[in-house]
Amino acid sequence: MLVGIMPLLLLVLLVSVFLYLWLARRGTTLTRACRWRRDGAAGPDRYRCASCGATCEGRPKDCLRPR
Repeated sequence: MLVGIMPLLLLVLLVSVFLYLWLARRGTTLTRACRWRRDGAAGPDRYRCASCGATCEGRPKDCLRPR
């Protein structure tokens, strides 16, 4: 009797782990938040994100990555 239940329990465990991983990943983009660096080659007050490549003038406060 127990031998017949074990594959079913293993399948339920596997599906639940994949469901948890999918739900946990769904809210993230799997990329880092913006890390701003001053880009002196582009100008004295230009900043470039080392993570997503966004650029802006003046010191940024928010992530400018396109959604």
